[in-house]
Amino acid sequence: MAETLLFNALRQAIDEEMGRDQTVFVLGEDVGHYGGSYKVTKDLYKKYGDLRVLDTPIAENSFTGMAVGAAMTGLRPIIEGMNMGFLLLAFNQIANNAGMLRYTSGGNFKIPMVIRGPGGVGRQLGAEHSQRLEAYFHAVPGLKIVACSTPYNAKGLLKSAIRDNNPVLFFEHVLLYNLKENLPDTEYLLPLDKAEIVRKGEDITILTYSRMRHHCLQALKQLEKDGYDPEIIDLISLKPFDMETIAASIRKTHRVIIVEECMKTAGIASELIALINEQLFDELDAPVLRLSSQDIPTPYNGNLERLTIIQPNQIVEAVQKMVGDRI
Repeated sequence: MAETLLFNALRQAIDEEMGRDQTVFVLGEDVGHYGGSYKVTKDLYKKYGDLRVLDTPIAENSFTGMAVGAAMTGLRPIIEGMNMGFLLLAFNQIANNAGMLRYTSGGNFKIPMVIRGPGGVGRQLGAEHSQRLEAYFHAVPGLKIVACSTPYNAKGLLKSAIRDNNPVLFFEHVLLYNLKENLPDTEYLLPLDKAEIVRKGEDITILTYSRMRHHCLQALKQLEKDGYDPEIIDLISLKPFDMETIAASIRKTHRVIIVEECMKTAGIASELIALINEQLFDELDAPVLRLSSQDIPTPYNGNLERLTIIQPNQIVEAVQKMVGDRI
């Protein structure tokens, strides 16, 4: 076991997969000699050369389209978005090409590509650099969507994503890159379609993902002191949802709170609530509650920025209100 930062766990995953499979390559802005905006690809160009760690012009639509074409011909591209918000410029290539070509070609083409990079609300990065694109792409057919949250799952999930024969949107949170965790010395892979039960409990199910996993764990400290016993589940797979794990928890607790950094309107929680109501309505003792970011562009001002996203104290208050007094 070795203590590893999250960005280095991602780098290890890419390095191992590039060493294992010569069809894997990285492309994006500043991924080569600069080493990536958060150093996930640092020094990989020295090991694999400039054609497998390819610095591109500032043209997201062009290099994403090129990656789709490369995937169609048998390569396995890994696109790094310098900031995931910039990939809105490549929405057409991701939606109409990457997501659809396997279907519209009658299965003649596979699109084994990963689109990864930093996203989420950072610290005073401004509205255009604080995007949460998971909801933007959630309705696109043919995409898998994954959100890592720890160094351990970041490495295991990215390795699986690179080996998958479908386009995978791989979301990393800009404020989690310096998380530390001990990682196994031996190789491991994690399934792309499974949620993780972070803490087992009986009182209430808290569904979350990405950075909000850690806000829920902060809230847990106070909830345990107050006598509450929540079950916390990290969704990890945002498309498709692991409804088997979610359903098993709800049948046990009968109460659900969804904590997300995504916007409230048409966010990840919106779709998840619809599925829970369709499939598990009779198991609920109360309406599903969603704790989501406010529907405004993220302010640059630090105090205002904090007010737009869910904080641990709000999670504590929501659990207390839904479960009732434990004292």
